[in-house]
Amino acid sequence: MNDIAVKVENLGKKYVIGHQSRSDTARFNEYLSSVGRSIIRRLKNPLNPYDVSLELEDFWAVRNVSFELKKGDRLGIIGHNGSGKSTTLKMLSRITTPTEGRITMAGRLASLLEVGTGFHPELTGRENIYLNGSILGMTRSEIRAKFDEIVDFSGVEKFLDTPVKRYSSGMYVRLAFAVAAHLNPEILVVDEVLSVGDAEFQKKCIGKMQDISSDNGKTVLFVSHNMNAILSLCSKGIVLDRGQVLYYGDIREAVKRYIESRRKSPNASLENRPKPDWVDGRVRFTKCAMKNSGGTEVYSVSVGETAIFECEADCMEEMNGEVLIIIDIYNSCNCHVAALNTRNLGYVSHLRKGKNIIRFTVPKIPFYPDQFSLDLYAEYYGSAMDFAKDALSFQTNPGAFHSSGRINEPYRSIFAVDYSVSTE
Repeated sequence: MNDIAVKVENLGKKYVIGHQSRSDTARFNEYLSSVGRSIIRRLKNPLNPYDVSLELEDFWAVRNVSFELKKGDRLGIIGHNGSGKSTTLKMLSRITTPTEGRITMAGRLASLLEVGTGFHPELTGRENIYLNGSILGMTRSEIRAKFDEIVDFSGVEKFLDTPVKRYSSGMYVRLAFAVAAHLNPEILVVDEVLSVGDAEFQKKCIGKMQDISSDNGKTVLFVSHNMNAILSLCSKGIVLDRGQVLYYGDIREAVKRYIESRRKSPNASLENRPKPDWVDGRVRFTKCAMKNSGGTEVYSVSVGETAIFECEADCMEEMNGEVLIIIDIYNSCNCHVAALNTRNLGYVSHLRKGKNIIRFTVPKIPFYPDQFSLDLYAEYYGSAMDFAKDALSFQTNPGAFHSSGRINEPYRSIFAVDYSVSTE
């Protein structure tokens, strides 16, 4: 037990939520029923603090979550939005009290959950460094010994004596992470907040978390939607789905399970989306899908595998010549990583009136593991016809890009590059 840093047993958090039918949309009999139920609830519970017009429901944001971490472990917490990741971290950080379960920790904990967490807005950056250190139980001399290192890492030396309420969100995060990582916590908890920083700073933070875990035996819990960052940092992973544990174990298997869970969340139809004001609507994208080399629709693809992006479009009239179709691909950091463009290929598009299928084939997907979104755009002789934002989302997972079949690790870039090597 001496080497156990964090032990979580059957952790759960319950909230009471209310539902109320709007009187202008509810049918008359539904309205009368809701009034009757409200009167009964008031008679049964005259001192109930909740609005008696609400239908109350127990909602478990997290339930039956259990895991155990040793000193030096780095845990990646993965899941879709609303899966309970942030609620779990808040309970671990003692910001939220669990409804049930038990948390056991060995050592001081520092957490970075939201921009400005733990900072007093009226105090300067310098004062907040000492304040945070004091909260962690450090003496003034211990904080002073780490002070220069914190300032150098954060890069906010010029604004050190400025109240942090005047900091940008990026400056907040830089200083907050520097404080959390350098003031000797035994356990470091970091939420998706790092996405506020630029790519270079995120890389710097990942490296720092690796260092403090490997060299000093500190334990790290890290939440991110960036599978590239998760794989490069973490040794273990836990996948949450609707507040419960879907998988806990090796990080590669965790990422695989998370990607597979995408199959249960198919992409929404494009038919009923509103038409942007700046397009003429002569072409309407109605569907977008990713398929493998066998033509089967998939929601994830391994690095180096073939991917076929297939979009369906309804055309109001026949069109020949300068029809431009573009697929823009963005990663989890909203970085524009690729554009598939009919014009770049010299392809002369022909769209017939009615239904059309346009396919873009990528023989070897070069993107290292991450989550991606895809936009569609169509124009005719310079006139915009349709635009579909986030028409498709997909994942990439570890695979063999090069002919040797060797999977590159760790992933320290966005792309796999086709290259050769020789010696003389």
